Amino acid sequence: MLLVAGLAAAGCLLPALGGWVVLVLLAAAATLEYHEMFAGAGLPSFRYVGLACGVALISATFFTLNGPTPARAADAEVLVLFLTVLAVMLRQFPQKANPQPLPTMAFTVFGAMYVPFLFNFITKLAFAWHPVPWYSRVDRRGVWLVFYLVAVVKATDIGAYVVGSAFGRHKLFPRISPAKTWEGVGGGIVFGLGMSLAFWMLERARPVWGAGGASGLRMRDAAILGLILAASGIVGDLVESQIKRAVGAKDSGRMVPGIGGVLDTIDSLLVGAPVLYFYWRWFVA
Repeated sequence: MLLVAGLAAAGCLLPALGGWVVLVLLAAAATLEYHEMFAGAGLPSFRYVGLACGVALISATFFTLNGPTPARAADAEVLVLFLTVLAVMLRQFPQKANPQPLPTMAFTVFGAMYVPFLFNFITKLAFAWHPVPWYSRVDRRGVWLVFYLVAVVKATDIGAYVVGSAFGRHKLFPRISPAKTWEGVGGGIVFGLGMSLAFWMLERARPVWGAGGASGLRMRDAAILGLILAASGIVGDLVESQIKRAVGAKDSGRMVPGIGGVLDTIDSLLVGAPVLYFYWRWFVA
């Protein structure tokens, strides 16, 4: 929890370049954890290709969005993904003793899409609305959206845990995550929806908190986003649980005391960030 709260706070406390550094470090740490989990299960992958993809992807988005041609950010991201796939294929050429060439390439490409590609939507949420010099703070809309994402998704996590622990009786997907229940899912969605509506009410009381006087969040949007972000967070958590069970890992790492790894902390954000970005882009901005 403290890690993602720090991620959101970085937009307020650091200049834009500092926010980029935080995002790169988190993506790099989560990517390395992904490859280490697979390595621990004897499943090969090119971890340094995946690491380079994460750093390059977030950097390409950040510097393009805050440069003279922000409209080319999507092209820059596609170029990085193309170079990543090319690097994976070229890296496989000298692997004479590798008995699993196709799994190696598949796990590497999937890792690049699962961690840095999805995580990079947080970069887009923070910087896609108004270019800023590297020494300036992030635009208020970007700060607001990152805070909103973290608050709603993590409220869902808390609600699912509290309600599931107290009232959970019916298992959700025991094959994937034995501890999760349908009651916990319901509690998580209620908590996420409540947090989203709380943000909407906060803006009505103090609109200066939003970008340009107000974020543009309407009650209808708050209700819809509360539901779909909560559901997205639950899906993101289940996806990582499925990966961990497949490789026989309890946690993705040990970097966050009491929780596990960085990937354990941001897993629910990986699906929520793209959902929020596209909804805001299409229906609000």
